[in-house]
Amino acid sequence: MSMIKLPLTSPQPGTRSENLVRIASQHKAHTAIVADNLALPHPGSSFDFAISIAVIHHLSTPARRVQALAAVLDTLRPSTLAPGSTGHFASKGGRALIFVWALEQLNSRRGWGESDEQDVMVPWVMKQKGSKGNDDESKTFHRYYHLYRSGELERDIVAAGGIVMESGYEKDNWWAIALRPRVSPP
Repeated sequence: MSMIKLPLTSPQPGTRSENLVRIASQHKAHTAIVADNLALPHPGSSFDFAISIAVIHHLSTPARRVQALAAVLDTLRPSTLAPGSTGHFASKGGRALIFVWALEQLNSRRGWGESDEQDVMVPWVMKQKGSKGNDDESKTFHRYYHLYRSGELERDIVAAGGIVMESGYEKDNWWAIALRPRVSPP
């Protein structure tokens, strides 16, 4: 998951992978931290924009997926509805862009559709250089994916306390732009 605090010169990317953090730290323009999407280390209400791409669909239960979305939303500056409005915001807080793998991939090489299972193990092939004179070697890992149905990401965002501003489908993924509403005291 990546976080950006305006101005855009101060990104705060985070990932669960120590190897990716090590790679990012080798580039002068990039800093990164090891972070758990279920318990982000960033202060609440501090970001104008958050990006979560290819993260949420790796969590194995609906509760964990909603918890992860809530953690992302918590880092955003809240938005305030205009008085008497049903959708116009008086103050625009932060936004989150979230991408998850779609179940509806009939036209892709995977060919998944409505009748397929949503929770799958997908082979991921890692190619490695072979030893002297040998061909490249490969190792296959199986990674868990929850394949989102149409409308499911939006329902999870609402369950996490967010508001969906826009959503759609692009290249085998469902995406949504969400915000965190300001909670008025009772």
